[in-house]
Formats: sequence, C-alpha cells, structure tokens
Amino acid sequence: MEVNISKLAEKLSKTPAYIVSEPLLERNLKILERVQKESGAKILVALKGYATWATFPLLKKYLAGAAASGLWEARLGKMVDWEVHTYCPAFRESEIDEVAELSHTIIFNSFSQLERFRHRVKGKAEIGLRVNPGVSSSPVPLYDPCAPYSRLGIPRSQFQPENLEGVTGLHFHALCEQLDTALERVLEGFKANFGEVIAQMEWVNFGGGHHITRPGYNVDNLIRLIKEFYREFPNLKKIYLEPGEAVGLNAGFLVAEVLDIVHNGMDIAILDTSAEAHMPDVLAMPYRPRVVGAGEPGEKKYTYRLGGVTCLAGDVIGDYSFDRPLKVGDRIIFEDMAIYTMVKNTAFNGVRLPDIVIHRQSGELYLSRRFHFEDFRERLS
Repeated sequence: MEVNISKLAEKLSKTPAYIVSEPLLERNLKILERVQKESGAKILVALKGYATWATFPLLKKYLAGAAASGLWEARLGKMVDWEVHTYCPAFRESEIDEVAELSHTIIFNSFSQLERFRHRVKGKAEIGLRVNPGVSSSPVPLYDPCAPYSRLGIPRSQFQPENLEGVTGLHFHALCEQLDTALERVLEGFKANFGEVIAQMEWVNFGGGHHITRPGYNVDNLIRLIKEFYREFPNLKKIYLEPGEAVGLNAGFLVAEVLDIVHNGMDIAILDTSAEAHMPDVLAMPYRPRVVGAGEPGEKKYTYRLGGVTCLAGDVIGDYSFDRPLKVGDRIIFEDMAIYTMVKNTAFNGVRLPDIVIHRQSGELYLSRRFHFEDFRERLS
C-alpha cells in the first residue's frame, strides 16, 4: 500500500510527532508471516527495538510473541496474550519470580545465573542459555555481541555441558541490521562450537538483527537455512527469530518543524526536534536519516544543515538539499523512525517528547500519546 506521508504530516496539529503507519507495518508483517509459514520458525518482535504497544493487536495477528530484555519489557509484552521470551545479561533476585510468571522462556547469560535461579524458574518457564557463537559479523563494534571480551553469551571455552539440568534451549544473538548471508556464517560457527549441545535441545533462538523486510534481503535463503537447520537437528521442536527492526522497518516517520534559520558558513535550519533526544541512534550509530523530498548536500539547489533544538553542540542531524528555500514553519519528515526511537528517546534539556500518532488501516490518524510537563517532572525528583 502506498502511504502519502506528506499529506498525513499536514494533518498533524502539533510537532514534533512520530507517525507509525499500520499499513506499512502490515507490509512487513506479511513478509515475516511468510517466513513462519514456509520455514516452521516462530518470529518474536524484539521490544528493545520496537515497542509501540498501540499496534500490538496488529502484530499479534502475524507474530508468535515478543522478546523482552527484562521485567518491564516482559510486562509490556504480556499486554497481549502471546508468548513472551525474556533474556537479560543478569536478572535481579527481587524480579526473577515475576519474570518467570510472565515468560514462556527465560534465557540466562551465564551458568552462575542458571545455578542461582534454576529452582525458581523450573516448572514456570522453559529455561535457555545464551551462548556466544564466536563469529563477529556486525560492521560496528558497539553493536557486536561477539566482539572480544563481550559480556553477552557464554563462549565455548566457558561452557559446562555437564551442567544442563532443566535447560531446553540455546539462544544466540550476533547480527545487527544484516542480510541472510551473515546469518549463514554465524550458523556455521554456532554449529561448530555447540553442535553436540544443540542436538540435546528442544529449541534454539537465532536472536535478532535479521533485516528480513529490507529491500535486497533474500527471504528464500533464510527459509532454506531454517529448514536445513531443522533437518540437521531433528530433535528441535522450535526455532525462534526475534527481530525488532524488521518489524518496524520503514513503517514510521518523525515530523518536525523549522523554528529558525541561521547562517554560519552555511545555512542552518533549527528544528523543534533533536537527534540527541528524539532519534539518538543518529549520533550513536551514527547514520544520516532520509528526509522526504530532500537530497544529498548540493544535489538540489538549496543546502541546509538540519540541527536540533537542544544546547548540545553536536545535536546535528545532517546536511540536506531542497528544491526550494526552507522557511520558518516548514515541516520536515524523517523516514524510518519507528525503530530505536521511542524506545530510546529522552527529555534532555526539557525538550518535549514527540507525540505518538498511529496511522490506522482506515486512513485515520489516531493520537495515541501526547506528553506533558508532568511526564518530564515525574522522571526527576
């Protein structure tokens, strides 16, 4: 379905605002549904990447459940009646019982955590262990769970095959915004290091980072890899994948407004949004988000640096060119803003958080959340 985001942006009463489009979400979900049906795998939405719970009823029509990173995400995932799978680098003593009650599986990051909590979880949730497959594939070290000295997952050298009482599955996570070919390499390392353990398990979880809904991703090859893994390990009852980005990829936008235009060696448009506060991966990854109707610097007649409204000197989104001069009041639309935005944003400098608006299947714009001063105040003391 084609979505005219410029027309939707014009209908907003206020900016900044995130718009999450259900028709675009469903386009992704249908691809993920095909993977499930043709491969036999189950797909979970990773809440760390996409957690817009107003759209959970739509997600539930297509996905098997949610992957949580701790108690609060497990509670969020349980707002819908589906499977919740919870992994945390270290669970708290005071939270483990509730996590177990909420979760279909609990995945421990170490044998020490397994020893400490096994008796508290057994009989409530299935128990898994996160392992480190030993294959670095992420192009950015910050996002590489298999980098040297990683705290995430048990390396083969530290694995205790004699200490698997109650453990029914293995989990790994080694990808970041990557294609099927990267998964192929990781699976070879996973099998080489843990093949004899996989053969004892009931399920495995291939983690996240699979950019399944990205143009150029070979979905047929992913289905083949999963089916081959089932054939190689006929003991397995389930294979899980837990992408977050693939669910919300290119299904959301951030609409901002030009507040002022200044000049210091080049024209600079100051917006009512912020890279630091509202789209932090722009600075953390870093990357340059696409803007509707804009080009590369110099590609079109008028080039501007788009800057945020905070006092952070580096609160700069990037340089863009436009067909006409920008003016105060113009709306700027950033693409692919459903993922790692709402889940990571802040109220730094007291900047108001963007509205969360859902573009319904009917075409209606539904204001799901508007933030107020009290939201900012109550986070402090």
